[in-house]
Amino acid sequence: MSGPCSYDRPRRIRRGAALTLFLASVLATGAATGTWSEGAQDSARRPAPDGRALAAHAPHSATADRAAVERAAAEAVADGKSGAQAAADVVSRSGDRWSTIYSPGEFKDFQAQLDGGYVGVGLWVRQAPHGRIEVSRVQPGGPAARAGVAVGDRLRAVDGRASRGAPVTEVVARLRGAAAGASRGPAAVGSPVTLDLQRGTRRWSATLHRTRLRSRNVVVDRPAGAHGPTRVKIAAFAKGTGAAVRRAVRDASPEGGMLLDLRGNTGGLVTEAVAAASAFLDGGLVATYDVRGSQRALYARRGGNTRLPLVVLVDGGTMSAAELLSGALQDRGRALVVGSRTFGKGSVQMPSTLPDGSVAELTVGHYRTPAGRNLDGGGLTPDVVVGSGAEKRARTVLSGLGGGA
Repeated sequence: MSGPCSYDRPRRIRRGAALTLFLASVLATGAATGTWSEGAQDSARRPAPDGRALAAHAPHSATADRAAVERAAAEAVADGKSGAQAAADVVSRSGDRWSTIYSPGEFKDFQAQLDGGYVGVGLWVRQAPHGRIEVSRVQPGGPAARAGVAVGDRLRAVDGRASRGAPVTEVVARLRGAAAGASRGPAAVGSPVTLDLQRGTRRWSATLHRTRLRSRNVVVDRPAGAHGPTRVKIAAFAKGTGAAVRRAVRDASPEGGMLLDLRGNTGGLVTEAVAAASAFLDGGLVATYDVRGSQRALYARRGGNTRLPLVVLVDGGTMSAAELLSGALQDRGRALVVGSRTFGKGSVQMPSTLPDGSVAELTVGHYRTPAGRNLDGGGLTPDVVVGSGAEKRARTVLSGLGGGA
């Protein structure tokens, strides 16, 4: 996971995007871990909250050599140069699109994101046709929402720097106040950022002040009646997500069943995805993965609700931990999956600290579903493939499983 220097090219290749799958608790116990990172090249397309961007995906199996990265960093530091810059150069040459380098400040912010918190203005953005940057989501109660920014607004510039044609990763870094190449993390709480916006023919500027926000990663919509389906939308797997899913399952109507909506889910903590799987399974395998040739496994806890009718919604924005969860429920015959093919991110990254305090997050292996499927590059194919109207179809499928429609 970069260093106190400027290295724009690697930053564009895989700039610390969004919630990567970080197996922190597994690492603490000495088993395997790491991050499934979701971020990539200049062609970023997926929505990202403030400083977290996702990218259009193409299969890529190249990996950066850890020893070479650490050796280059150590030699650079010994010569009085930037170890992070040298490490980033090695990663860039390797062609490993998922490995990256974080500065100490960026890594600290990354960990805060995994706790569900971040400093920003509460905007998610995406790259629209012709290089335009548009607002894809606004966090309720955040600075952007209070200023009247709405989904679909065009973000023309951030602090006077034009957004059109710029990689999403650069635009969201400006929103967060972490300029490309800076050694620090995002800007402080209370710092200003000026947005130039457009809605239709109207153009205006708004100066917002960053604040500390918490992502609402789990939204539960309960039925108006006593027996309708419960809909659980998970945007990302931050800390506490698994517990929130278990509460939703506990409170769901047995007759109504549940729609588990993982569309656009950016991944997150693998341990939380496993905890979510445990809400529906009575123990058993969730996924296997390898770390430099050593095989490991992740298991669900016993005692989950195995009778609640369940349908999982996915799409091309369903990534990493969300694919791991979807694949486990599908392979175990616990749920029917409805929607379109998922993103296809199944590689495992692990962090290591470099001599200058920066952190290298390097690819070390891949995970597989309980049935042995490797989703990296190909994604997961739903049981019921549907584009538009996926949620309506999912409700129909759920009713066929015995859940209320």
